[in-house]
Amino acid sequence: MAIWLMVPLAYLLGSLSTAVIVSRAAGLPDPREQGSKNPGATNVLRLGGKKAAAITLVGDALKGLLPVLIAKYLAVEPELLASVGLAAFMGHLYPLFFGFKGGKGVATALGVLSGFSGWVGLAVLGTWIAMAGLFRISSLAALTAAMLAPVYVWLLLYSPVLTGAALTMALLLISRHRANIERLLKGEESRIGHQS
Repeated sequence: MAIWLMVPLAYLLGSLSTAVIVSRAAGLPDPREQGSKNPGATNVLRLGGKKAAAITLVGDALKGLLPVLIAKYLAVEPELLASVGLAAFMGHLYPLFFGFKGGKGVATALGVLSGFSGWVGLAVLGTWIAMAGLFRISSLAALTAAMLAPVYVWLLLYSPVLTGAALTMALLLISRHRANIERLLKGEESRIGHQS
């Protein structure tokens, strides 16, 4: 059916690497090759400052949010809604237009989850803010928020399908943070506001 074209279209939108596009436009180094070599807002902050990082953050979140909101507006079934969200998230992780070398997916996952439910998005964002405020470690905040996201989806939406999508994103996000987890266990992870 034509409506299932939303899935590849969501993947293509997710494949637009905001970090690389913003960095090129601002004349900054390629975030895939400098700093942490992760094309995400945290590395753009390190390489180019707050304005470039903020634009990257918003762009990455919108890649996840907009396709899901469109799917909800069209009143699609939960299976298609979940597929659209996962496709946008996978596009960010493995972008077609940038050699399949994408980011870790934190902001895009937040966008997808916020599209599922504004309350879920607020719960996930609140978890990140609380953990970041307590420990000043971005990766720890992201990992905690990711692990709790499926719980929030289940408690607030009671949807096995959307909970499964949230769990899938969480597992992929945790996998993308393997190096961060190793540094966390060694007590070597950089803190917010400090250079790595």
